[in-house]
Amino acid sequence: MSQPITVTHTLGERILVTSGGVELLTYVYAPDPDPFEARKPYVHPLRTLAGGLVSGYRPNDHRWHKGLQMAASQLSGQNFWGGDSYLGPEKGYRRVDDRVGSMRHDGFSDFEVTEDRLRFVERLTWLEFGGQEWAAERRTIELHSVEPAEGTWALDWSLHLINVRDEPLRFGSPTTAGRELAGYTGLNWRGPRDFTDGNVFGPGSMGGEGQAGAAQLMGAPASEVSWIAFTAERDHDDAHSTVLFCHAPENAESIHASHWFVRSEPFPSVALSWAFFEEFELPPGESFGYRYRVLVADGAWDRDRAEAYLGTHQW
Repeated sequence: MSQPITVTHTLGERILVTSGGVELLTYVYAPDPDPFEARKPYVHPLRTLAGGLVSGYRPNDHRWHKGLQMAASQLSGQNFWGGDSYLGPEKGYRRVDDRVGSMRHDGFSDFEVTEDRLRFVERLTWLEFGGQEWAAERRTIELHSVEPAEGTWALDWSLHLINVRDEPLRFGSPTTAGRELAGYTGLNWRGPRDFTDGNVFGPGSMGGEGQAGAAQLMGAPASEVSWIAFTAERDHDDAHSTVLFCHAPENAESIHASHWFVRSEPFPSVALSWAFFEEFELPPGESFGYRYRVLVADGAWDRDRAEAYLGTHQW
């Protein structure tokens, strides 16, 4: 049985969801103060039902990493990821302020709260550095299935993106620009410090302990690996937490094949990359969409536990 939730919306700033006295998440859509971090909405903190923190915020190695957020590291010469831009093998990463874009919150077209579910539809505009409107996004966020018996709750994240330019948008990644195994773009999670060297696994025999497990999944196609789990022991409270990342079945029919970007070291991060190895173009007036699910759980789940949950909780 799903546990009730409480939603507190501070207009123009953030949405807080609590359940059982625990802050499960805060969705922040107020603009960040520093444009170099690519202003865009994000989710932080993310917590388990027992209160375990499973997201990182502005770590000293990448200040633009903020919990869970949608980003695009290479988009027609602009950087909607934040921070230094990758300019190719010869130049590497450089600070180029006028390459860093932003996402503008334009309002909510739907906002529904029931006893045990939150669903809202947000309108956003992707702006290049100079303020030109490049894309219009419809984002749907749903928090549901808060189940103490399972020790978990679920967050669904969907986007529908339309090119509003008069020329194609080219989506890529540092890997498409020449950096090996740096295909980060799309929905991205940054874990807290105590998730470093955590275990990462997927269906079948994919993955394993620490960075060796993450390396097995780096670049894996979503067509073969529809979900991965990241589990680690937390600091302070002698407990473990697990985060599962899942592709919706219809993502296989979207504009471009997705792959996994996974690191356990030197920092914990997962991206459901839509342009890991190859660029794709979105023509003017055309659109694409993806849907994802993030499960936040107490305990050190194994593959059997993850597959049993996914088998009883369908899309």
